[in-house]
Amino acid sequence: MEFSPPLHSAVLIKRYKRFLADIRQQDGTEMTLHCPNTGAMTGCAEPGWRVWYSDSGNLKRKYPCTWELVENDQGHRICVNTGRANSLAEEAVRSGVLPSLTGYEAIRREVRYGAENSRIDLLLTGNDLISCYIEVKNVTLLGDNGQGYFPDAVTARGQKHLRELMEVVQQGQRAVLLFMAAHTGIERVAPASHIDPEYARLCREAAEAGVELLALGCEMDETGIRAVKPLQVDLQ
Repeated sequence: MEFSPPLHSAVLIKRYKRFLADIRQQDGTEMTLHCPNTGAMTGCAEPGWRVWYSDSGNLKRKYPCTWELVENDQGHRICVNTGRANSLAEEAVRSGVLPSLTGYEAIRREVRYGAENSRIDLLLTGNDLISCYIEVKNVTLLGDNGQGYFPDAVTARGQKHLRELMEVVQQGQRAVLLFMAAHTGIERVAPASHIDPEYARLCREAAEAGVELLALGCEMDETGIRAVKPLQVDLQ
């Protein structure tokens, strides 16, 4: 995924009200960005850290600029715009970064499915293969020694998605939970049992039921984000 034009750089003053972040630009002026992330953003929003933002150029928007990336004090870069995860996942499938997901003819996004009225992030179909339902999760929470965790807050919605994926498997289709590690310091991913034990339990149940748990590591800079390699998923 390319940023066109490349992102602008600034320094974070603070994130607040979940959807807003104040920054200081290189000329010293301050500006408010839209923050497209509803999570806790633990370890992703410390004052003084360097941030990068995109400019929509749409003056009709109250906040025309969007916070995209941040660099922590360890030099790791993090994509805080959770809306990028699905596009990254689709690019990864199309480019063959995950060999187990190749061979399908078509990729559709946001398709309704399931008894709990969900929308699947990616649906792979065609070429006489059984349909593959992919739920994508953006991972930004880093623990010790490269361990990434999802979620960073209790997620009833995420729990619902796991139940829906298990139902997909029971109906004879493929179901995949794909963790996009949008943090260059993350080397492997695990359900955050210390934050949402029910989600972690459902992950283990889903894996036993046949849901495939996959993860991808990313590289990023002001010009773009790239999914580069599969990562290990640890079930605690």
